[in-house]
Amino acid sequence: MKDARQIVIRPLMTEKSTLLREGANKYAFRVIPTATKRQIAQAVEELFDVHVRDVRTMRMQGKKKRLGRNIGRRPSWKKAIVTLAEGDTVDFFEGV
Repeated sequence: MKDARQIVIRPLMTEKSTLLREGANKYAFRVIPTATKRQIAQAVEELFDVHVRDVRTMRMQGKKKRLGRNIGRRPSWKKAIVTLAEGDTVDFFEGV
């Protein structure tokens, strides 16, 4: 298994993820595309010392970008929404 820091790339700080965090104790992360739900859960538990109850994943399609008349595409990536047990919080998000 890869190191936990290699699986979880970064947390997602968007308006939608903030509403999920405040309302349902769910946290959003950008993860490597090859990570499984079990690997993501173990990585989050190891990194933030919390108990993960559920993991939902989705593949995000890269956006089309233009440079002059050439059209390219940003790379596709994977998003994970992690539900924590009641009473657990990720300190990384506090105060944001």
